[in-house]
Amino acid sequence: MDPVSVALLAALAGGVAGEVGRQTWASLSALVRRPFNRGGGQAPAISSGEVELTRLAAEPGNEGRAHALSTALAVRAAVDEDFRAGLAAWQQQAALVRTEDGAVTNLISGGTLNGPVLQGRDFTNPVFNASPPPPSPSGSAGDSAAESTR
Repeated sequence: MDPVSVALLAALAGGVAGEVGRQTWASLSALVRRPFNRGGGQAPAISSGEVELTRLAAEPGNEGRAHALSTALAVRAAVDEDFRAGLAAWQQQAALVRTEDGAVTNLISGGTLNGPVLQGRDFTNPVFNASPPPPSPSGSAGDSAAESTR
């Protein structure tokens, strides 16, 4: 299992991504607060991640606290199968949250564009209902050059 991104944890704790980010943070909090799966044995002597979660929520800009939470989550996932499955599902949900960890640069230069242009990030299934461009009055550029030399 991949470790949880430190940048993502810090961003979610800081309240980025609006309501989706808030819900993602709340679902992680609920997951962390679940009791360990004891499996008939005693709870392991490791952190549940709750202390690290609380500390990061109090100071979301602290990268060290985000790293500590990421580590606690990874260690707990290694010893608790139920938690590992829940964390994997949470990570799939969290992958949909967009934080400021990816920059976008859009550049259009030269040429003639006939049709819509999208500028942004992560488009899914865009649909355009545009008519094709009208034909040029003199035909193609090569034809008009040939006609003018005759």
